[in-house]
Amino acid sequence: MAEIKNTKSFMRVTHRYLGFFMAGIMAMYSISGILLIYRDSDFLKKESIIEKNIGKNLSDKDLGKELKIKNMEVLKTEGNILSFKEGVYNSESGDVKYTKKELPLILKKMTNLHKAQSKDRLSLLNVFFGISLFFFVLSSFWMFNVKSKAFRRGMLYTAAGLILSVILIYLS
Repeated sequence: MAEIKNTKSFMRVTHRYLGFFMAGIMAMYSISGILLIYRDSDFLKKESIIEKNIGKNLSDKDLGKELKIKNMEVLKTEGNILSFKEGVYNSESGDVKYTKKELPLILKKMTNLHKAQSKDRLSLLNVFFGISLFFFVLSSFWMFNVKSKAFRRGMLYTAAGLILSVILIYLS
């Protein structure tokens, strides 16, 4: 490993090797982040038909919770048969048949990791990744000599990026 003489060399060396170490996870997070943008569409999702018994006499709300379908709405009720966009439920027998669209397994696992919460097993990985990204932001300012043309140009790009970030925050 390169010799560390001062803050600049520490930042450059750490930036380089942490970047190599994080390359795989950064690729995974970028792919899953793009997929999450299109989570409200059927992009790359495959459809499967599910038939199971979930219990009798569930209310509309409980049925949606049990099937994990957000904003589920019963469209029609005929006797003990409730029809909804994704399928049908027999409240007398508890049988349900519905279609579910999901990403292929590896992509589903990647997006679930990306959406991790503090209670999840791998949430510390997300924290480590976030801290690493913040380190990349800070350490990039030590990549060039402060008096160089590249650094001055970099500061202009930094200012433009900050302005764009503020605009995006106000637009969202």
